[in-house]
Amino acid sequence: QVQLVESGGGLVQAGGSLRLSCAASGRAFSTLRLAWFRQVPGKEREFVAVISRSGTITYYADSVKGRFTIDRDNAKNTVYLQMNSLKPDDTAVYYCAADGKYLTTYYSQVDKYAHWGQGTQVTVSS
Repeated sequence: QVQLVESGGGLVQAGGSLRLSCAASGRAFSTLRLAWFRQVPGKEREFVAVISRSGTITYYADSVKGRFTIDRDNAKNTVYLQMNSLKPDDTAVYYCAADGKYLTTYYSQVDKYAHWGQGTQVTVSS
């Protein structure tokens, strides 16, 4: 099985930046499709970004496109989410997700990821 541990969350002012990290263990990192989701109270978990196993394909939710960047470092078994120009409505618990299957058109669906981290809180103040 795969274990995922997020870090890097915290409190930041609107317009600021944060970089989230997700460290993976238990399986060859290069075989994992990796994604970030976020969730706020009373709402369903929302897709944010995904990166293919090769690292050559990325997709983003419209709400974060142009502001967030997903990247992976296979040497460190870590996937990152660089978040710039943060807005108060970016406030959420951010989750790292992984699956061994290659990227498909269902990349934004929660049920297409077998492994999840515990989440890290991001709070953006106005």
